[in-house]
Amino acid sequence: MDWDWLFQFLKGMVKPVAALAVVLMAVLLSFLQKLGLEKEMIYSILRAFLQLSVIGFVLQFIFNQKNSGWIVLSYLFMVSVAGYTAGQRAKHVSRGKYVAGVSILAGTAVTMFVLVVLSVFPFTPRYIIPVAGMMVGNAMTVTGVAMKRLRDDIKIQVNLVETALALGATPRQATLEQVKRALIIALSPVLDNAKTVGLISLPGAMTGLIMGGASPLEAIQLQIVVMNMLIGASTVSSITSTYFCWPTFFTQAYQLETKVFASD
Repeated sequence: MDWDWLFQFLKGMVKPVAALAVVLMAVLLSFLQKLGLEKEMIYSILRAFLQLSVIGFVLQFIFNQKNSGWIVLSYLFMVSVAGYTAGQRAKHVSRGKYVAGVSILAGTAVTMFVLVVLSVFPFTPRYIIPVAGMMVGNAMTVTGVAMKRLRDDIKIQVNLVETALALGATPRQATLEQVKRALIIALSPVLDNAKTVGLISLPGAMTGLIMGGASPLEAIQLQIVVMNMLIGASTVSSITSTYFCWPTFFTQAYQLETKVFASD
C-alpha cells in the first residue's frame, strides 16, 4: 500500500502545528486574566483541528469521484447542519430547525442554480462544494438572526400586532414592519462587508488565491463573484424564513400563538 499521501499530509501539518503557538499565547493570557476560558480554547482548537483534517480527507475522496451524487450529498449535509444551528439560535420559533433548513436550502439552491446556468462555475465538486459551503454558512447566520429578531420584535410589540389583527389585518399586514426590521438587521452585516471589502481586510477566498500564487486581478474577479452570491443567497434565505415563520406565530384564527411568545 502506498503511504506517500500520509507522509505528505503529515509534512504539510508542520506549519499548522507551529501556528498553535498563538493559541497557547491566548490560553496563557486567559489564565493570567482569570477568564476561565482555557479549557474552551483548547477544546475549540482541537475540535477545529480534527474537523478540518477529517473534512480534508473527505473532500479529497469526493474530488476524485466523477459521480455528481457526491456533490448533492455534501450539499445536503451542509444545509442540514446549518439548519440545525440556525434553528438553535431561534429556539423559540416552532419547528425552527426545519424552517431554517428549508430557507437555507431555498436561498442557496436558487443562487447556485443561477451561477451554474450562467457558467460562472462548472458543476464539479472542486468548485461547487467550496462555493456552497460559503453560501450555506452565510445564509445560516443571516437566517438565524432574522428568525430570532422577528420573534423578539413581535413579542415586544405584541399589543400593536394584536390591535392590527383585531382591526382586520392579516398576519402579514400586522407584522410587516417587524419583518422589515428583522431583515434589515440580519442583512446589514453582509451589506457592510460588501461595502468595505478590500479596504479593511482581504476576504478569505481572495487571500487564499493570492497566497496560492494566483494573480491579484484573478483573485479580485473571484471575490466579486463570491460577494454577489453571498448577498443573493442570504437575501433569499432570510426572506423565505420570514414567510415560513408566519404560520408558526399565528393560529388559523389569525391570533398570536401564546406558547411561542410566552417564554424569554
